[in-house]
Formats: sequence, structure tokens, C-alpha cells
Amino acid sequence: LLQDVQKHSVHTLVFRSLKRTHDMFVSDHAKSIAKDDQSHKLKLGVKLKADYSAVLHMPILKEVKDRVYQQPSSVQDLSYAQTGEGLALTADTKVHRNPSEAGVHSMALALPPSQAKQEAIRTAASVTDIHRHIGGAERASSIMEGGTTRNSLVRKVPTIPKPQWHPPWKLFRVISGHLGWVRSIAVEPGNQWFVTGSADRTIKIWDLSSGKLKLSLTGHISTVRGVAVSHRSPYLFSCGEDKQVKCWDLEYNKVIRHYHGHLSAVYGLDLHPTIDVLVTCSRDATARVWDIRTKANAHTLTGHTNTVATVRCQAAEPQIITGSHDSTIRLWDLIAGKTRATLTNHKKSVRSVVLHPQQYTFASGSADNIKQWMFPDGNFIQNLSGHNAIINTLAVNSNGVLVSGADNGTIHLWDWRTGYNFQRIHAAVQPGSLDSESGIFACVFDSSESRLITAEADKTIKVYAEDNMATEESHPVNWKPEILKRKRF
Repeated sequence: LLQDVQKHSVHTLVFRSLKRTHDMFVSDHAKSIAKDDQSHKLKLGVKLKADYSAVLHMPILKEVKDRVYQQPSSVQDLSYAQTGEGLALTADTKVHRNPSEAGVHSMALALPPSQAKQEAIRTAASVTDIHRHIGGAERASSIMEGGTTRNSLVRKVPTIPKPQWHPPWKLFRVISGHLGWVRSIAVEPGNQWFVTGSADRTIKIWDLSSGKLKLSLTGHISTVRGVAVSHRSPYLFSCGEDKQVKCWDLEYNKVIRHYHGHLSAVYGLDLHPTIDVLVTCSRDATARVWDIRTKANAHTLTGHTNTVATVRCQAAEPQIITGSHDSTIRLWDLIAGKTRATLTNHKKSVRSVVLHPQQYTFASGSADNIKQWMFPDGNFIQNLSGHNAIINTLAVNSNGVLVSGADNGTIHLWDWRTGYNFQRIHAAVQPGSLDSESGIFACVFDSSESRLITAEADKTIKVYAEDNMATEESHPVNWKPEILKRKRF
């Protein structure tokens, strides 16, 4: 069997191996296929007719013509062409000569008016198509007028939307009883009574329907700056300039807990809506988070560089919002006890922050502006300008009525969505008070949102109600469409 195998020399085997290798690599598959001239010309002709048939009759620039259309020397003086690169000239696609001026005039006179108008419209449309392809739809279109070109930039200008109509508010009741400035208000969840804190160091509870005094609580040794009624338990919380934070049991009308920790006057407090947590803010530039039951200081929120004047809590993230005299607003992560975002748009002290009851937005009040923001990152929405005073308090209801109260005793009512100021109130001070004692320190809507309660510097509490007899015809919205001017800061 071995004898049948043909024996080859080494030279023959090497030669055969080289031949197989050569045959394997002789065809380079990555190399592009050679271009077929006839197919290329056909493709260009179809593309030319499909994409550029509308503008084939238009004049072309001389430099483009010299670069693209390589015409014979006998036709270099022609300015109109109807052919493309690589497309063979036929009897139907010969280069058309430019007619003389006399021929143009004679043709224009020969055309009927309607046909001449149609020709003009067709040509104008083609020019528009050219500009659309060159510069895009956002560029200004060139309009030929009397041989000159005018660029017209068309841009939609946003206009302020028409505000919702709100009935005007009028003074309904004046309640007297405090002996000092009334600094804070809170309404009980059942809407039966409300509580006020005053510079006379007392806390008073009033019947909401009649305005009569129900109870006075004493215990603070300085101005009571904040009060809050719990939705989850029969507790009332108060804080004051005596650095004290107290928890009152309303079944026994006495203090059952003290929360020690602040190093200076406590200016505000708020209760978390879903967990047993109390948050207070102070002149010591901190806000503190307290466990209501154990009195433990869960977090000390540091970062502000001046008095923290207001604090608000909500169930969603961010759960704590503070405003400070350092002109900033901070959004806090309650779990980590750290700042989530710092809003620096205000230029003056931020004394009040209010959360919208239905939307995921909030507003802040300062001497420079009222600003609206979007949660969770504090994106700026718009400015509400016009209340040129130190704004101490803000309140908003579900109908989109925002109320701002200022140090000069003025109250402005705004439409939340548009920022339109639909009413201004400057109530007279209580008889016997000085004219300078005209200031709004706090305001709040009751649970039904049909009453607005304000705490004032003339030692009174004023209750406002909507005018049920008012109609949109009798109190029209003095609204004029104008360019929307929203500052970015």
C-alpha cells in the first residue's frame, strides 16, 4: 500500500503550498466593487429628477457651475442648465440658452395675467424650497422686495395666560384679647378652634365660629413665635424667643414635654404629616429634628449662615424646607440630615415658605420678590412682583389663592397659576393703636378654606371671608395680555 503513494520532492510540496496560499488570498473581499459608469449615470439621473425637478429651471451660481458642471467651452457663457454630473445630454436635456431681454419682455406681455401670476407663485415657492433646504426651517426667510433682500425673523412671543377669577375677600371679624403683637396662628384639624401665640407671652385658643376666647395658656417667658396643632394626637406645640420648645397636652392643658437644644430664640416650628417628628428653626442658624415621644434631637440641620426664620415639612421628598435670613432656601434629606439643594435666587432674607396643598410646588417670600418653585430639586417657576415690602407670611389654598402679608400692614392676594395680583387690602389699625403698629405677622386659611385669619401688630386677630355676592361681572379681572416677563433669578 505504501508503494502506491506517490513520492514528491520537497521542492514540489513547497510549490504546491505556495500555490494554495496564493489562491486563498488572491481575491481581496474588503475591496469595493468597481464602479459601473452606466449604472452610476442612471442612478444620478433618477435622483436628479426625483429630488431636484422643482428647481432645475432655476439659475445656478457661476462658481458652482464651473465646479460641478464641466461644460464644453462652446457653452461656458450659458447661465441656465438642466443636467447633472454624469448625466448624458440628450435632445431633451440640452443646455438651454438664456433668452435676451427683448425676448423676456415679449414673453411677459404674451402671457395672460392669471398665468403670469401662477408662474410667479411657482417661482416663489421654489425659492422658499431652496432656502428651506439650505438653512433649515428655523432660519429667517429671505423676501425680495424691489430688488432688495429683507430678513424677517418670525418668533412666537409667550404671553401671560388669563388668570382664573377669584371672588374678592372682605373683613369679616376683628378679635381682640392679646396685649402684645400676635406673632403666630394655627388652626385645629377639626376646624372648631384656632390658637394664637403673642408677644404678651401667652397662647390663646379661640372659637372659630364665634371668635370668643376659650382658653389661655401661660408658661413661656418671652414672645411666642410659633404654634402648631398635631393631626395625630391631642397635642399643641409652641416655641418662643425664650429658646423653649414645649408640648402641651390639650386634655390636661399643661406642658408635658420640653425639647432642649437650641442656643437662641426659636422662630418657627412644623410637624411632619406622617411620622411623629417635630422640626424647629432658630436664630442660632440651625434647624433641629425632634422625636416627639422621646424628646431626642434626631438631627441638627446645619448649613445656614444666619437666622433660620421658617421651616416646613411634607411627606414627599424633600421632606424639610427651610428659609433663612442668609437669603437662601435649603431642601433637606430627612434621613441623612443633610442639604439636598440650596436655592440662592433671593437677594433678601427669606421669612416665609408655603407649600401648595395639591401641587408639588412651593412659594417663598422675601423683601425682593415672591418666588415659586418646583419640587423636588427647587426649579424656579416665576416671580410674583409688586408687594414692595418685607413679607412676613404666606398662605395658599386649594383654589389657587396665594396670600402674602407684609410688615407695613398690607395683604396682597394672587392667582397662583399666573401670578396675577387680583386684590390688595390695607385694613385700618385697631382704635387706640399707633398707625405705625400696622403689620401682618402670620396668616392661615382654616380647614374649609372659606376663612382667612391674620395675626397683626395692632394686637388683634382679623378674619376675612370671600364676598359671596360678588360676580365676575361686578368685579372683573383687570387683565391685559402682555409679554410674559419672568426673571431668571
